[in-house]
Amino acid sequence: MSLRRFTVVTAGALAALALTAGCAADTTPTAPTGGGTALPGTTAPPAPPVPAPGVGADTGGVTADQAARLCADMQAQLQSWRTYTPTIGKGGLNTVVGTWAAQSGVNMLDLIAHKSRVDAITEQYCPEVRQGAIKALEIPDLAAGLIGF
Repeated sequence: MSLRRFTVVTAGALAALALTAGCAADTTPTAPTGGGTALPGTTAPPAPPVPAPGVGADTGGVTADQAARLCADMQAQLQSWRTYTPTIGKGGLNTVVGTWAAQSGVNMLDLIAHKSRVDAITEQYCPEVRQGAIKALEIPDLAAGLIGF
């Protein structure tokens, strides 16, 4: 299998995973401020500070707790995105955002229509995580890396 075909197949599989992750029913309770549970032998990333709401930032009504969870989930993936190719990392970004939206009760159709809200949320609540993701994925903004969102 050629490298190009492998990359395309992998990206397609990750995009499909991101879409199905958003459809799964999650009935387990979630922690109020992100982080989740860490794997044995690791520590969960600290929750980012919650700034005062920014003027003009279109976060689509996302709460500070929801934003903190997105930031923590993205921060937990930054090293993977730096390690793998940007194409594979973009699939990971889609998985993180899709899973976060599904678990946070964010309207997926509205998020798909307004992908820039992910940028607004992360720029307001965790600009250093956003910048790290943009650099690792080699994209101008997070909206550019979202497929189907």
